[in-house]
Order: sequence, then structure tokens, then C-alpha cells
Amino acid sequence: MAYPTTDTRVPLAADEQRWRELLARLDPATLTEALLPRVDRVDGYQSPPIPRSEIRRTAELSMEVLLRALRTGSLDNSVTVPSEIGVSRARAGIELSSLMAALQLDFAVLWDGLLAVADDADAQLIVHRTRAVMRTVDAWVSQAQRAYLAETQRMREESASLRRDIIDAVFHSTPGSREEREAVAAVASECGYGVDEPLLVVAAVRGDIPALRVGVAELERFGVMCQLSHLDGALIVFLAAHPGGTGTHADPAAHLGDMRVGMAPAPDGITGLRAAAARARELALLLTPDESGAMTRERGWARQAARALDDAGSPVIADVEAALAQGSAAKRERLLETVRCYLALGSISDTAAALFCHRNTVSKQLQQFRDVTGVDPTIPQQAARLVVGWA
Repeated sequence: MAYPTTDTRVPLAADEQRWRELLARLDPATLTEALLPRVDRVDGYQSPPIPRSEIRRTAELSMEVLLRALRTGSLDNSVTVPSEIGVSRARAGIELSSLMAALQLDFAVLWDGLLAVADDADAQLIVHRTRAVMRTVDAWVSQAQRAYLAETQRMREESASLRRDIIDAVFHSTPGSREEREAVAAVASECGYGVDEPLLVVAAVRGDIPALRVGVAELERFGVMCQLSHLDGALIVFLAAHPGGTGTHADPAAHLGDMRVGMAPAPDGITGLRAAAARARELALLLTPDESGAMTRERGWARQAARALDDAGSPVIADVEAALAQGSAAKRERLLETVRCYLALGSISDTAAALFCHRNTVSKQLQQFRDVTGVDPTIPQQAARLVVGWA
């Protein structure tokens, strides 16, 4: 695709000839000498991370290509110089705003050069050609900008891929091995954490993964650095436990606490990352479809214990459930309501108030539960079975 640079006014043959004469008087090397001091004043170019000889080379090459485009009336996409500039500046870490400011100086230098070689009689011609110069430089700048953004995205993806590989090495290396120690050191260096800096580890599974990604994106918008990986089908996110800052986003646990995730601390930092990620994943798997909020160790310990015992072939309250099933459904529900409320509140009086009944009624229901099941909810050791079994 070509970018038209001529004015919509049909130029006279004499105008076209004079325009070419003026362009022929412009010397790329001279224009470059005028451009470089201006570029030096642009933020990011005072001590540029690329050699000044390279800046000079691309500046002179730019002037040659721009003058040729003004002579031919178009800047063709086959011209690679602006793309090369965009890519090299992105790799050098120059800010996009600085690059744009430097490139837009080309118009001022070209314009000053034209005014310097023109005669008074050329005033109308110069005015008519203003748009041509502006559009040529704009096309030049746009091509460089697109190349810069594409290269920045490529570098970002490359860096993210490398970081994921390093983190995966922590998850899959042999515990206590040299490989694990090297992986831990690499993650600390790449992610900017201290090896022993406390971390918060969060996991989401299945349909809860997209929501966690959104939450992470919001944290990152507020400057909280998050790292992502995967472990056995779960999305794992870890970040500094105390990243600093103000407001809700200074406390990641508070920000992520409303999400359906498993949440586990890694107080010993990256060294304990693998174990914390596994715990967070296990906690995330405990969430039932109707539950909300983060599953933490404090919230999920009883449910974890119940599942572990069930998996070991030792169901916690199978005998209790069987005994309750012998009575009527109404009696069973009444006993369960009373006992569950008592276990939650720990007080007969509070339970009576919550159920809008007399405390003697609560005592009687607890006694009946003990008679039916053989488990006394008022004895902590026996009550623990019920807490775990009903978790």
C-alpha cells in the first residue's frame, strides 16, 4: 500500500518542476546535522542505550528515504527503515513517547530545510506542499510505531514464556535437589523476589480460572506484580504477601478473598512455593458449586480431614448417619438443625435464641441426639467428629 503525499490540488507542471528542484537542494547529511542536536534534547536520548553512531546512521538514512518519498509522491510499505528504527528502539528500551517525539522532529527539520533553500517567490508552492510533507512524515512515524509496538509485544511474550519455564522448573524439579535450588534462585532473580520473601499463593480450578485472571489483571493495573503458572490443571498465581502500596490492592488477600479460589501462604518464600501451590490447589478443589469466597486452611481444614479419612476408607460419621436414618425424616431434620446450630455457636443459650425456643428444648434435643447416635455434641472430642464429618 502506498501513502499519497500530494495535495488534492492538481499541481501545475512548473510547480512540480520547482518542487523537485527544491528537494534536490536538500542534502541528507546536512539535514541530519540539523536533526541530531534536537534529538539529543528528547527525553530518553540524552544518554541513549544505543550508540550515537547508529542514531546518526538511521537519521541520515531516514532523510534520504523521506526526500525520495516526497519526490515520488508516496512512501511505499516496502521501505523498511522506519520498521527497523521501531524494532531497534524497542529492543533498546527507549520509551514509545520518546521515539515518537524524536521521529516527529523530521517534519520540523525538513520544513526548515525547505524554507532555507526556497525563494520568496516559492511561498505559495511551499504552502501548497505543506500537507505533502506532513503526510509523508506521519506515514513514516506510523510505520515505525507499528513496528515498535509489535516488537514490544513479542519481547513481552518471550519474557513471559521464559518466566513460565523457570517457574515450572520449581514445580517439577526433585525436592532438595541441585536443580530445585537453581530453579528457586532463577525465579527469585527473574521475578524480583527475595528467596525467603513471604508469598501468597492462590489457585483456581475449572470454571473459576477466568475470574482469577481478571482479578490478577486488576492487581497488575495497580502495580502489584503477579506471577502465573499451572499445576495439575489449576491456575497458580503467586505474589509478594506484602507488596506495599495503599488501599485494597495493597492487601492481595483482601482483594482476592471474594473469589472462588484456594489460598495458601508460603511464609518461607519461593523455597516453599511448590508445597504452597499444591495446598492452594487442594483448597480450591474443596469449594462446592454453591459456595463463594476463598477457601483457606482455616475455613477448609475440617473438610480436608473428612475427605482424607474417606479416601483412606475410614468415613468419619457413617455410623452417625446410619443411626439418624432409622428415625423419621422430621425428627432427623430437627435433631440435625439443633446440633449444627449448637456446634456453630457453642452455647445452649445462644442456640435457643437462634432457633427461637427454650434452652431446655435445646438440651433435650442434644440429649436425644446422643441417645440415637452415641455421639455427645457437648463433649469437644466427640463434637470434633461431627464438625469434620459435616464440613
